[in-house]
Amino acid sequence: MTRDDQAGKLRQLMRDVRTTRTIAVTGGKGGVGKSNVALNLAILLSAGGNRVALVDADLGLANLDVLLDVAAPYDLSHVVRGRKRLAEVIVDLPCGVQLVPGASGLEHLTRLGEFEQARLIEELTALEADNDFIVVDCAAGIAPATIRFATSADNTILVSTPEPTAITDAYAVVKVLTRHGYDGRMSLLTNMVADRHEARASYERLSGVARQFLAMRVLDAGYVLRDVKLPDAVRRREPVVLAYPRCPATRCLAALANKLGRGGLLVKEEMGFFRRLARWFA
Repeated sequence: MTRDDQAGKLRQLMRDVRTTRTIAVTGGKGGVGKSNVALNLAILLSAGGNRVALVDADLGLANLDVLLDVAAPYDLSHVVRGRKRLAEVIVDLPCGVQLVPGASGLEHLTRLGEFEQARLIEELTALEADNDFIVVDCAAGIAPATIRFATSADNTILVSTPEPTAITDAYAVVKVLTRHGYDGRMSLLTNMVADRHEARASYERLSGVARQFLAMRVLDAGYVLRDVKLPDAVRRREPVVLAYPRCPATRCLAALANKLGRGGLLVKEEMGFFRRLARWFA
């Protein structure tokens, strides 16, 4: 099959797909808590009565199954290789979320060829027909796969801590997404903060330079307070919003979910996610 044939097939597949809001969660560097944010956000959106899929797109270093203590016999690597269909890979979680597990320790997944990427997109398209939200846990940094997923999403949430190095790396992601013509809603979620004043200072630092040097508007997605309950939940391999539903971190994540709900401040929904993603092959 030629590249033109692949692009045409993808466009045909996606022409009549229902519009589903897609949220890409990423960060400039590892260790900022993006996977925890993606996981707990998906659960909260599901608790709000939405159908939600959670895709572990941190290709090669996936860990959502570990955070959930879920045994996933198959993952996206089996889909990419054509050994399994997506329906055979999906894990239906008790919290109502459909988990699409990623693979860990497989270096080749970080540099998929065009045919493999096209096959992956074709399979993932089915998620848009069945869900109101798709939360995509992307790899940190500016790897090509991360940029493709983030650029195709309606909303991209950059997760950062207040440390200057983390903010600088988050700005690098903003710069690359801007260079690729990202037209969705980009926002910063500051994680592990002492208080809202520290979070606001971090947001103003990033949004100011993005506005001044890139003419890009970065929205404020809020913050998650430093909370001992969160690492405790990780050790227990339970989502914090389920293990500690009244702790400060859960309240902060619930505020984020409200902003992303229908009519929320961060809402943007136009063309479907995989229809956007297919443009990379056009």
